[in-house]
Amino acid sequence: MAKKDTLKALISRDISAEVAELLLTKFNTLSAISASGSEELVEIGLSEEEAESILTKVGKHVARKTTATKAKKAVEEVKVEPMEEIFHEHVLSPTEAKLKEMAEKLNKPLSLKIICDISTAIENADLSDEICEKLIVVANRMYTAHLMDQNESAGVMAAHSLGEPGTQMNMRTFHYAGVANINVTQGLPRLIEIVDARRVPSTPSMEIPLIGIAAEDESVARHVASEIEVTSLLDLAAVETDITNMRLIVIPDVRKMEVRGITLEDIVEKLNKVKAVRGMVEIQGFDIMITSDEASFKKLQSMYDAIKNAKIKGIDGIVRAVLSKTEGSWKIITEGSNLKEVLKIDGVNADRVMTNSILEVADVLGIEAARNSVIHEAMGTLGEAGLDVDIRHIMLVADLMTNDGYVKAIGRHGVSGKKSSVLARAAFEITAAHLLHAAMVGEVDHLEGVTENIIVGQPVTLGTGAVNLIYTPKKKGEDE
Repeated sequence: MAKKDTLKALISRDISAEVAELLLTKFNTLSAISASGSEELVEIGLSEEEAESILTKVGKHVARKTTATKAKKAVEEVKVEPMEEIFHEHVLSPTEAKLKEMAEKLNKPLSLKIICDISTAIENADLSDEICEKLIVVANRMYTAHLMDQNESAGVMAAHSLGEPGTQMNMRTFHYAGVANINVTQGLPRLIEIVDARRVPSTPSMEIPLIGIAAEDESVARHVASEIEVTSLLDLAAVETDITNMRLIVIPDVRKMEVRGITLEDIVEKLNKVKAVRGMVEIQGFDIMITSDEASFKKLQSMYDAIKNAKIKGIDGIVRAVLSKTEGSWKIITEGSNLKEVLKIDGVNADRVMTNSILEVADVLGIEAARNSVIHEAMGTLGEAGLDVDIRHIMLVADLMTNDGYVKAIGRHGVSGKKSSVLARAAFEITAAHLLHAAMVGEVDHLEGVTENIIVGQPVTLGTGAVNLIYTPKKKGEDE
């Protein structure tokens, strides 16, 4: 295994890039690391706890590949705790109670959401009872007109209403409106990302509105942006190699340091946390010297590789942060996403922070927020392409993706792959595997959906197919 592949493999096992590079100074493969003892790992500069943790991580991954039965047992032993259901009953305001009573009296049923919306709109209007009754009647007429007919195929209509406009969407990546050099995926690729519930979007991005002084003062807003954007050593300084004295010379750029609000002591403090150069960093005049503790070119190179991308300031994952001014207040557009950490930054309007990573929203804010994020992102993507799709179709898709407490993809690993009908699953993908497995375990298909009824050639129990008409002709001579 090449060193590059070994580095990737170590990082995939939750080992930091810094530690991984340190391990590669002595070991070339994963098997060499797992075969070594904790003493050998301590010798290269790791603590005993870190050495034990690394051996566990490397060993666990190998075991998982070779012993499938152990992995199966481990999965069986994991018990998922049931989610706690939190329910807050809505307390009706006087206006809402009055409108609800009127709707019941007039026999004009309305959903509580519509009653609350009407109540909010007329809260301070001081309208007479007669006008309120007219509002109820008109709202009921509009509400009834927009209801779906009984036995209507809502899912098929939603799929068609999203699929048909999708054929008219472009296949390009756009620059973020009004912001230079921030690319965000739009059009059909973005819509596919949303319904596929991708863990990491192809172009993760955040929109961070600011609050207080930061929203009004550009210099304060720029300071907040510098707190968010990742700043590495090479962003602030040049690193030269002094082979004669076996040391690295870090030459800071004073202007760049002032812009980002970083001092020489901050750089030294961060570099001292890098294992490869710990205890070797010192300030000499206006420069920082890192002297190697052994006369080895290999050691010097590994020191250089360890510090060149060392993080001095910022939030992991946020590659760039650009200021943008809309409606008189400043906001930050980022390339990269880290919602959990951004919410902790002073000056950020935490209530209105948006990220295009739906799975991240689910992890940080919960499943209801993820559902709203699916709707917001899909509507935004279709709106950017100039397509007008009824929000209820997207709401149905979002509900289906999130109804069991987790964000599922619309595909064979999510909604389509978990249908109760064998024929519906087989018609979608990997036909033979589905039919064989169903035959082995004795599954029964009750032919309740659209796909399975079409396959067997009988009418679908939706729309007109859900109604049976019986006509009894009258005999001759009978009175009509």
